[in-house]
Amino acid sequence: MTDAMQLKKATYHLYTFLISKMVGTLGSNVYAFGMSMYILSMTGSAFSFAANMIFSIVPRTILSPIAGVIGDRIPRKVLVIAGQLGEALSISGLLVYTDLFGLSVPAIYCTTLIYTVFATFSGIAFTASVSNLVDTERIQKAMSFNQLSYSIAGIGGPIVGGMLFGFVSMSMFLVVNIIALLITTALEATMNFNLFKKEATVQQKERMIDSMKEGWRYVKTKPIVKSILLTALWVNLFFSCISVGGNFILLETLKMAPQHIGFIEGAGAVGMLVASIYFATRSNVKNPLLFAKRSILTLSVLISVFAIPLFISMTYMTNLVYYTLAMTLFGAFGVMTNTPISVLFQTAVDEAYRGRVIGLLEMMAMGLMPIGMVVYGLLFDFVPAEYLFIGSSLLLIPVINMCINRKVLDQVAKPDSLQQEELNEKMA
Repeated sequence: MTDAMQLKKATYHLYTFLISKMVGTLGSNVYAFGMSMYILSMTGSAFSFAANMIFSIVPRTILSPIAGVIGDRIPRKVLVIAGQLGEALSISGLLVYTDLFGLSVPAIYCTTLIYTVFATFSGIAFTASVSNLVDTERIQKAMSFNQLSYSIAGIGGPIVGGMLFGFVSMSMFLVVNIIALLITTALEATMNFNLFKKEATVQQKERMIDSMKEGWRYVKTKPIVKSILLTALWVNLFFSCISVGGNFILLETLKMAPQHIGFIEGAGAVGMLVASIYFATRSNVKNPLLFAKRSILTLSVLISVFAIPLFISMTYMTNLVYYTLAMTLFGAFGVMTNTPISVLFQTAVDEAYRGRVIGLLEMMAMGLMPIGMVVYGLLFDFVPAEYLFIGSSLLLIPVINMCINRKVLDQVAKPDSLQQEELNEKMA
């Protein structure tokens, strides 16, 4: 294949990637909104809502390293397509159950568990394949398109979900997600996952446990990757405060209508959209780790912002506007954290290890979230939400400064040759 043909195919990948992720995420967001509102409406408990999130986190935490190893061993396209078909089948199973027996919270929990297993394998395989789908110069644009698709679908998903909630059967939420998954699978089946693939440099027939250990040894040689993994572990623990408490305070404390909660969630996607367009049109970030640290610190401060209307009595409309603006900022800085880090992983991690490293990142990012979900789920039922938001914000700021300290930033700023010399000395 000529260079011109490769670039043309890469362009096709960029826009197919954008459309497929946008359609898939739209269906997923409509489904997730409907199920979360159903659980909160039926139980009125933050813990019950958090339990569903736990069922989506624990399998990903446990299986991510395994998915990374398998993604480095077998064709990633096969793993992506099979995983997405599995997701569609799991939602179809819930649809059949709902038609026969009616929707129930335990059935949602079970489906979430099965769905997450398939999504873990397909998601990690696809993420590890991005640098094989497009040329190096357009990796940041590809990752920006990924965030762009999530933001566009994120705007429509909660808004559509809020409009549908209470007017259509819960089966419709399931049908929307199934159709979206089938469209996404069909589009991604047309993509060439080996367009820019480089030759692997490690053996593929070692035992799985040995392959995992080899991936971890590789991570130890990358100070920047170690810092990101540690940061992801703690950030997602404290961000559970927003995941669990956000919808809970809006629905149960402030008594907002589901359609307005959907509007607020959609505002987060608007922020993501603006930030995604920014990254899609600018050159690569020169110091992605420093950029990400500043963005995470800003997000840490924003957690406390969610507490202000709980201290100060505001009108319904004022609360709606306030949380809409807060979620817009939260979405924007989320993208400003994730995009530089995603580009860094695509360019700095060798092809032969990329699946395993991304699997480790997923595991670290999700590692403490189940604990966070349980703890926050219980706390929001018994402790005033405003104190939980402020306390989480104050604790997260020093944690970030310790994980991404000046020493780590200085190491990242050094030339690669100097870093390699120091690495060789340590290994010797």
